Amino acid sequence: MNKFYVYILANANNTTLYIGITNNLARRVYEHKMGCNNSFTHKYNVTKLIWYDCFPDPNSAILREKQLKKWNRTWKEKLVCTINPEWEDLSIGW
Repeated sequence: MNKFYVYILANANNTTLYIGITNNLARRVYEHKMGCNNSFTHKYNVTKLIWYDCFPDPNSAILREKQLKKWNRTWKEKLVCTINPEWEDLSIGW
């Protein structure tokens, strides 16, 4: 059974956020950290995984991603703080 992830990345100062979706979270975070493409996350050094959630199917994950992208900054910050109040990089040690 596949899993699908919606995730939030931040830069070192937590001033820039990025919301994405993937079916392989470890690989995708690695790609962001290595700057594998000339993307928004590479340009703004957004590499710190601060929040993620898992979904059983791609449609549920896509709906959640779209919902989060419409949220204002304060709502996103509160969401992150529910599982990661210190905004630490959750991918450290992977």
